[in-house]
Amino acid sequence: MFQLFVKMRDFFRLCRFAPLVIGVVLLIPLSTGAGCDTAPAPDRTVTDALGRSVAVPDTVRRVVPLAPNLTELVGAAGGADRLQAVTVSDTYPPSVVDALPRVQTLPVDYEAIVQHTPDLVLATDQVNSPGDADPLAQMDVPTYFFSFDAVDDIFASIETLGMLMNTESEAQARADTLRRAFGTLRTATQAFARPRVLVLVGDETLYAFGGPSYVHTLIEAAGGTSITDHFESAAPTLSEEFVLQEAPDVIIGLFDAEAPTDHLLQLHPTWDAVPAIQNNRVYTVNPDLVSRPGPRVVHGAYRIATLLHPNRALPAPPSLRLP
Repeated sequence: MFQLFVKMRDFFRLCRFAPLVIGVVLLIPLSTGAGCDTAPAPDRTVTDALGRSVAVPDTVRRVVPLAPNLTELVGAAGGADRLQAVTVSDTYPPSVVDALPRVQTLPVDYEAIVQHTPDLVLATDQVNSPGDADPLAQMDVPTYFFSFDAVDDIFASIETLGMLMNTESEAQARADTLRRAFGTLRTATQAFARPRVLVLVGDETLYAFGGPSYVHTLIEAAGGTSITDHFESAAPTLSEEFVLQEAPDVIIGLFDAEAPTDHLLQLHPTWDAVPAIQNNRVYTVNPDLVSRPGPRVVHGAYRIATLLHPNRALPAPPSLRLP
């Protein structure tokens, strides 16, 4: 959500990567056990979420994602065995990421990425700068960008990854399962009374989600109404006065706190009049289930629904068996 961009100097691009290109040319035949003419040919041209034309090999066997949510999406699309490395921030699924090398992505360690000889690098404009693809393109490493403005973008990205990796059947089945589960939850909560919900990323500094975020759709499907969906900024910082004025019924915190109501009251003593504080309706949720646009956001919506409507019968969340 909070975009971090890396600006690369022309000198860095031209000088640092000159010897690296030579190293890559030498490494590829060694890693494949064949001559240079066996490298996969870029015989498909696809358009990514930024409108960029990307030449992708017909067979993609080696993938390096530059953001943790992309790792999860690759797994959901049936490509966990294609992953060659993950970022230093990856945590899920542990059975996959704990066994793989880590690469630095902020700033991007291009040399480490190229050493894994990827057929395809994956990026997202929520985390990576479009300019990150330029040095890789100079070394004939294609980079495909995703963007996640809506919940359905997450499901569609699984289908896209299935197309890129030729795992269409498994990817389509997983995307369909997640779409159905999300729709089932939305239908189940449609007639519920809707509490007014504040989702906070920060506890002391009040970072939240603005109008461009898909998080409001998660709250809506869970049976609530988000109170920050009118902000033009995707990541507004709220004032204490805003919270007092809006008086949310429920606060969902994406931070660690053993006693979240007491925790927020200690940090913001004037909030003792806020209904969420008065009624002890401050909860914490694993941030990866909400702010990480991957397959587990559906579980995040189900989790929020149980917090908003603890006395209601709700459908069971979908089975999500990533490798």
